Amino acid sequence: MDKKFVLSSSDKKIAGVCGGIAEYFGIDTLLVRIAFVVFAVIGSLSFWVYLLLWLLAPKSK
Repeated sequence: MDKKFVLSSSDKKIAGVCGGIAEYFGIDTLLVRIAFVVFAVIGSLSFWVYLLLWLLAPKSK
C-alpha cells in the first residue's frame, strides 16, 4: 500500500495541512491542530513546518 501525504481538500481551516496530517496518520484533526498551536506558542518551528508543508505538499484530488 502506497500512502502519500497530501493537503486535505475536505478537512481544512486554512490550507489543509493539519487535515492532511490527520488523514495520513489516522488520528483526529483536532489533536493535530492543538499540537500545532501548542508548538507555535512554545517556539516558531511549527509555523515554519506548517508553511513549508503548505507550499510543498501536493493537493488532494
